[in-house]
Amino acid sequence: MKSAPLYPKPVDFRKSIDGLAALVELDIKVAVFDPVLFVFLNKARNRIKVLYWERNGFCLWLKRLEAKRFKTTHELTYDVIVLTVQELHWLLDT
Repeated sequence: MKSAPLYPKPVDFRKSIDGLAALVELDIKVAVFDPVLFVFLNKARNRIKVLYWERNGFCLWLKRLEAKRFKTTHELTYDVIVLTVQELHWLLDT
């Protein structure tokens, strides 16, 4: 993994692979086939999705918190935030 861009706006989690890949290409302007983990949060910040390409297909990973919210060290703005590996681990360990 080279990087983990955090999508800057809350995402409608009814979107699946194709919808999230379109957001990556249109808004982040990074090729979805690059060795990158694309990170998305919903508005309530109790769900996180990670999209990535692995050799011959897309993988979509989802984590849902029951009582807490995901916390980021960055405020969500309109700019993509590139998380370090450590920041991604902290976010997932919320």
